[in-house]
Amino acid sequence: MEKEKDKGNSKDQPQTARNHRSSDGNKTGSANRSQNQSPTASNASSAANTVTHSTSPAVNNEIISRERYEGISSSANNSVFSNGASNQISLQGLCISQISLSTLIVPVNSAPTPASSLQAQGNSPAPFNWQATKTGVKERLAYLFNTDIMSDIHFLVGKEPNTQMIPAHKFVLSVGSAVFDAQFNGAMATKDSTIEIPDVEPAAFLALLKFLYSDEVQIGPETVMTTLYTAKKYAVPALEKACVEFLKKNLSSDNAFMLLTQARLFDEPQLAALCLETIDKNTSEALAADGFTDIDHETLCVVLERDTLGIRECKLFSAVCRWSEAECGRRNIHPTPENQRHVLGRVLRLIRFPLMSIEEFAIGAAQSGILEDREVVQLFLYFTVNPKPSINFQDVPRCCLTGKEQVVSRFCQIESRWGYSGTSDRIRGITCGRFCGHHQT
Repeated sequence: MEKEKDKGNSKDQPQTARNHRSSDGNKTGSANRSQNQSPTASNASSAANTVTHSTSPAVNNEIISRERYEGISSSANNSVFSNGASNQISLQGLCISQISLSTLIVPVNSAPTPASSLQAQGNSPAPFNWQATKTGVKERLAYLFNTDIMSDIHFLVGKEPNTQMIPAHKFVLSVGSAVFDAQFNGAMATKDSTIEIPDVEPAAFLALLKFLYSDEVQIGPETVMTTLYTAKKYAVPALEKACVEFLKKNLSSDNAFMLLTQARLFDEPQLAALCLETIDKNTSEALAADGFTDIDHETLCVVLERDTLGIRECKLFSAVCRWSEAECGRRNIHPTPENQRHVLGRVLRLIRFPLMSIEEFAIGAAQSGILEDREVVQLFLYFTVNPKPSINFQDVPRCCLTGKEQVVSRFCQIESRWGYSGTSDRIRGITCGRFCGHHQT
C-alpha cells in the first residue's frame, strides 16, 4: 500500500511541477513584457485603442488576421505589441482586429483634415477651402461681407422693432474708415463685442459695409438719403460722392424741394445749387409737388429770397399758405390765420405783394386773414396812389415776371375732322416792356 501511495504521489508530482512551472512562467513572461514595454509604447498602445476606422464597403479584400502578423510581432523589435485579452494587434499605434486591407488605404477626398469645414462665430459653417475659389483679395473680402466667418465684431443696427444684428471684421472696417479705426484702435477703443447703432437704418449700414468690403455701390431711391447720412457719419467720402451723383441723376421738379432740404442738412452745396436751379426753371411744378410742404422753415426762406423764381407772386403766396397749414399740423395747432402768420414768421416778409396786380391781391392775400388790416391798407394805397407810400415788402421783380399774363395761340381754331384731340399750341408769358414766357402745348 505504501508503495502504491508513493507511486501515486510520484505521478502527481510531475503535474504539480508542471503547474508550478507554468505559473512561474506566466509571472515571468508578464514581468518581462512589462519591463520591455517603454512609456512611449504604452502611450502609443493607449492611443491606438482610441483610433477608429471606417471600412469601405466597396473594396472587399483579404482579411488581415492576428495570425498573419505573428511573424511581424516577433521581429519588429517591440514596435508591434500583442494584446491577447482583446485579440487585437497594435501596430505602431494602429489597432488591427479583423480589419480589411482597404481600411489601410484612405481616399484623398475623405482624408481627415485639421478642419473639414471652417466654423464661423455663431456656428455658421463655411465651405472648406473657400479661399481657393476666389481669384483675388477683392473677391475674398467680398465673400466675408455680412457673414460670421472670422468675424470679431457685431453691430445691432436700427431701432426696435426693426433692429438687425450684422457681423463684421474690425480690420476691414478700420482700413476703410477713420471713424472705425479710432473706434477699434484708438486710445479710447471699445472693448465691446456688440455695438449698438440706433440712428442708422440696417439697409444703409449694409450698403456702407458692402462698399467697404467690395467697392460696390448698392443704393436706390429709398435708401440713398440714409446711405448718404451713414457715409458722412463714418467718413467714407467715396460713398458720399456716389450718393450725390445718384441724386443728381434723379433730380426732378417733383423731388427738388426734398433734395434741397437734405443737401442743406448734409452740407452738399453743389447738390443744393442744382436743386435751386431746378426750382427756378420749374417753379410751379416744384411748388405743386408733395415734398414742398415738408421742407423746413429755413429752406423755405432760402427759396423765397431768390429773384429767379419763374412764377406769379399770387401763386407763390397760395403755396406758402399751404405750407403754413402743414406746419400748423406738425406743431399740433389749429391752422387759423393767426397761427399761420405765427408759423410763417419772416417768410411773410419775403412775399413780394407789390408785384401782384390789384385784382390778384384783392381776391387772394387781402382776404386770407394772414395780413394785418394796416398792411392791407398800405398795399391798397401802394396799388392806387402816386407817389407810392413806403411799405415793408420788397418790390424787386422776380425773373421779369411782372404785369399781366398773356396767352398767344398759334391757331384760331382746330378742326376735329383731322382727328386731333389735344389743345392748340400756345405761348404763355408776361408783358413787361419785353415779352418773357415759354412755349406750351
